[in-house]
Amino acid sequence: MTSKPDRVVLIGVAGDSGCGKSTFLRRLEDLFGKELMTVICLDDYHSLDRQQRKEQQVTALDPRANNFDLMYEQIKALKSGQAIDKPIYNHETGKIDPPERIEPNHIIVVEGLHPLYDERVRGLLDFSVYLDISDEVKIAWKIQRDMAERGHRYEDVLASINARRPDFEAYIAPQKGHADVVIEVLPTNLIPDDKERKVLRVQMIQRYGLEGLDPAYLFDEGSTIDWIPCGRKLTCPYPGIKMHYRPDSYYGHEVSILEVDGQFENLEEMIYIESHLSNTSTKFYGELTELLMQHRDYPGSNNGTGLFQVLVGLKMRAKYEALTAREARVTAQV
Repeated sequence: MTSKPDRVVLIGVAGDSGCGKSTFLRRLEDLFGKELMTVICLDDYHSLDRQQRKEQQVTALDPRANNFDLMYEQIKALKSGQAIDKPIYNHETGKIDPPERIEPNHIIVVEGLHPLYDERVRGLLDFSVYLDISDEVKIAWKIQRDMAERGHRYEDVLASINARRPDFEAYIAPQKGHADVVIEVLPTNLIPDDKERKVLRVQMIQRYGLEGLDPAYLFDEGSTIDWIPCGRKLTCPYPGIKMHYRPDSYYGHEVSILEVDGQFENLEEMIYIESHLSNTSTKFYGELTELLMQHRDYPGSNNGTGLFQVLVGLKMRAKYEALTAREARVTAQV
């Protein structure tokens, strides 16, 4: 463990299972370092184990299966610099194991299904992101994985998705409206009637008016831009790449939307895209491209998913540095 932090910065990462949270957390480790960051999976606050949920006919997505009072008290304690004894939900056995001791760290990331659900927990967060995959892409991916790798039947895969949908739409999806940034993975518009969902359209939806969040933009802030960057400076495999930027409203908030449709052939050429983006919160020219190239093997590195995950990470770093610098100034004055 590193030295005790003067200021604990709390980051919320929300989204359904299989939406890319694990990859995003690995990208955050690149930016902050493993020592400075502690990740808490909110599954540990399940109040019902797997058998109890089955008996009571509720899913893990249902708030009744989670202990939000304990979640709030413990996250609040960590933010104020106190250690906690956090419960452990054992995914192997489906049971709740004895607690583990968690010490406060410089950055605490709370990730899972419900980081933005409870108003009290939400109020503790310094920065939040929601990772979202549209139904069309989610179904295509799950069908490919479960049928190819696990031998499941198409009808069974679809039934398991549909069984979760009511709770997802009731309790998980509305959290998008509370996030500082949403990364949304959508079907491509570049291939008519695309069924494979290998080429993706990815949006980064950034809220305006939040302290410490200066939305990134393409070319000219506040304009509506369509840009096809393919040519001598950017190699674009079929079906090409299209970028889009516009102001919009989202869940009643003013936002800016950055979009990448298509995939990149050579990550080295990302410097060309990076040079046309502003407010990226990088510390030097090419840092965004360098961070993407650092882990070419991460899922989404060749499309907008990786680009926007790195960009959100840079925004989080900027917020962290602003908050800790302010804390240092206050401490010095005292």
